[in-house]
Amino acid sequence: MTRPGAWWARIPEPVIDAVVVVVAAVDVLLSLEDAGPVEQAMAALACAALVVRRRFPLPVFLLTLPASLMLDIVFAPFAALFTLAERSRDRRLLIVCAVLFAVASAAPWPLDNLSSHDRTWTLIYFFYTLATAAAPVLLGQLVQARRDLAHRLAEIEEAREHERLLHSQAVLARERAQLAREMHDVVSHQVSLIAVQAGALQVAATDPDFKEGARTIRTLSVDTLDELRHMVTLLRASGGRATELTPQPTLADLHKLVTTSGLDAELAGELPASVSTPAQRAIYRTVQEALTNVRKHAPGATATVRLWHTDDGTGTAFGVTVTNTPPTRASLPLPGSHQGLIGLRERAELLDGTFDSGPTADGGYEVSLRIPNRAD
Repeated sequence: MTRPGAWWARIPEPVIDAVVVVVAAVDVLLSLEDAGPVEQAMAALACAALVVRRRFPLPVFLLTLPASLMLDIVFAPFAALFTLAERSRDRRLLIVCAVLFAVASAAPWPLDNLSSHDRTWTLIYFFYTLATAAAPVLLGQLVQARRDLAHRLAEIEEAREHERLLHSQAVLARERAQLAREMHDVVSHQVSLIAVQAGALQVAATDPDFKEGARTIRTLSVDTLDELRHMVTLLRASGGRATELTPQPTLADLHKLVTTSGLDAELAGELPASVSTPAQRAIYRTVQEALTNVRKHAPGATATVRLWHTDDGTGTAFGVTVTNTPPTRASLPLPGSHQGLIGLRERAELLDGTFDSGPTADGGYEVSLRIPNRAD
């Protein structure tokens, strides 16, 4: 209602109420000449009622009307009318109360023996008083509107602060999810390759020291993969769905990925030159995850990475299919985050594509990513 730094805003309400009662009493004393006991009692009641005008604005205003009718007082009914207008949102009630005050002030006391001349002046005084009564009503409504505006501005600022907090949390969640994805796609990929190669060296080595060194490397790699699995799970739990935030490998890196995968793998097919950068990253990560899973779960298997694009009548699409043969020996017990296929499916959804995975008829496994051209 008032500025926080304004001096009048720091005045205690009881002090303000006491000042209002004193001013009303002075106004009454100036009008008590030749007043009878009834008039004095009504005047005292009007002044005393102002103490509780904040809690009971309408009853207090009504209690000031008899004194306004019997005596020529203004301040007490004006103070009560202002408080009522400050707190009430019923404008019809305020209009009725202003009219009642004008009637009480304009009507002669006692109410008898009005001449035609007195009636004319009573009517004139009624309209004059009614116009005067509009002042506390309008002032009270103005104070109410200012208070509502201050509350609304405070709510808007609070909402903006909440929105800024949500935005910062969303950015942090995306960063965490992206970090989890890259840890799984890049770091886990490399550590898994180290573990597989160390395991192969351990099996093939004849020198005891060399064999022990390979075993140590493999053990450390397995422990690192297990830690990464826990970290990825925690980051995904707090990050939600991620968005692409940083540049990643593209189709130009696929050949190197296949040839350095440690598998008997073949890259075939090609994609249109118009494939978008997000789609290229999705294809690269799909191949990377598929080859990693082949190394983990299908030792000795061969893999085929086939890039393709087609027009099936419902629209053009492109994608990649990675197929591996059944394993030729038992797989090594390597931990997994169980998030790789989920991440690939998320990437496909971000591009309005589809991701499928499952075993083949001959005991192998196949993963396939399909992206419509409209996603570009």
